Amino acid sequence: MIRKPAQIWTIRIALREIRPEIWRRIEVPSTITLAELHHVIQNAMGWTNSHLHDFDLGDVRYGMALDDFDDGMADERDALLDRVCQPGSRFIYNYDFGDGWEHVGVVEKVVAMQPGVRYPRCTAGRNDCGGPWGYADMLKTLAGKRSSERTELIEWLGGEFDPRAFDLEQTNRMMSIYVDPSVSLLTGS
Repeated sequence: MIRKPAQIWTIRIALREIRPEIWRRIEVPSTITLAELHHVIQNAMGWTNSHLHDFDLGDVRYGMALDDFDDGMADERDALLDRVCQPGSRFIYNYDFGDGWEHVGVVEKVVAMQPGVRYPRCTAGRNDCGGPWGYADMLKTLAGKRSSERTELIEWLGGEFDPRAFDLEQTNRMMSIYVDPSVSLLTGS
């Protein structure tokens, strides 16, 4: 079978039920697998790939192949993005089933591959959450005055935390140093 060349797709990823909204806009080759997209989302959102995840595309759920557990999910390593989605498609990316971090993904558009640009990459975003745990409680504690809980939380975080902060350069640095032999990075030429 002859594969069509990869297009570059713009996908907006946003966490559900979080205010202020936490989101990223990424550009990825349309021919990556959902397993590869998982790693891209992990880096774009600042997650640590330390929890289970899946993709919900309505009729089919895709996830990690676990040898000792058959949960009826299709293997994400076999699902090419451009075979399971199209521009305009929506999907759910669930991360950390215990805390229930649900991301809504929308394939917004096809963009031209730019010369010299390495894909995947993040092109925009807003807000940060520091990790998947009690985000609303964390913001409430941080907004408090000099309580002992606030002091302990700041110490645990390693310093002050600004949920409005988003560093595009740092995000792309993290995406570029991520090395996984299964991820097919494209460079526009």
